[in-house]
Amino acid sequence: MFFDRILITGANGLLGQALVRRLSQNREFDVLATARDDAPRFDGGSCGYSPLDVTQPDAVENVFEDFAPNAVINCAAMSDVAECDENRNEAWAVNARAVKRLAKHCHETRARLVQVSSDFVFNGKRGPYDEDARPDPVNYYGRAKLAGENAVREAGRSNWAIVRTVLLYGTGQGLSRSNVVLWMIDELSQGNQLHIVDDQYRTPTHVDDLATGIERLVNREKTGIYHISGRDLVSIYELACTVAEV
Repeated sequence: MFFDRILITGANGLLGQALVRRLSQNREFDVLATARDDAPRFDGGSCGYSPLDVTQPDAVENVFEDFAPNAVINCAAMSDVAECDENRNEAWAVNARAVKRLAKHCHETRARLVQVSSDFVFNGKRGPYDEDARPDPVNYYGRAKLAGENAVREAGRSNWAIVRTVLLYGTGQGLSRSNVVLWMIDELSQGNQLHIVDDQYRTPTHVDDLATGIERLVNREKTGIYHISGRDLVSIYELACTVAEV
C-alpha cells in the first residue's frame, strides 16, 4: 500500500514545518498540516491547513473522518523539559494521552503512524543508545514521551514507526520556542558570553535531515523503533565553539 494522504500534527513547530516543506514538494502526496493555531505560521505551499488540538477527542475524530489520512506523522508535543515538570497534566495530555488517541484512530482506519519521540526516554548515563536499549527516563518529559511510545506499541496494529531524535536544531517561521543553536546564535550576536557545560555529549540533529528520514519511513511499511540523529557525538561546549566559529 502506498501512503499518500498524510496528516501532520504539530505542523507549526520546527519539525512540522520542515516536513510540510519536504512532503508538499511531492505531487504524489496529499498533505494536511494541522496545529493548534488558527492559521499556519509558514508558507503552506501546496498543502492544506486546519486547526487541530490533539488533546480534544472530537476534533481528532473529525479530522480522521473529513480528511481520511492513510498516514499520520505526529509532531505535536510539549517538549520544554522544565515546562513539562511544572505543568504535568498538560504534558501528559499532549505527550501521552493524545498519542494513545491518535494510535487508536490509526488502528481503526488502518493508517500508518509515525510517532516522533526523544532521547529523553533514556537516563543519559551510557549513551549513545541503539534502538534495543532499555528506556529509563529521569524527568517527567521523558516519562510522558515513553508513555506515548508505549501507547503506539499497544494500539493493536503493527503498522507504526517510532522515531527518536536528539537535540533538534534549525530554522523556521514564527516558532513558539527556540532551539539550542538559535539560542547560541542570538546570545553571541548580542555580545553575550555563553556559560556552557562541557560534560554533556549529544548528537545534534538538523531538522531537514530528520524530515528526510521520516519521509523515507512513511512508505517503508516496516514496524519498529528508529533512532535518527546527527552522526557526530559532541559536547555542548564543542557545539557552542562550532557555532561561534561560523
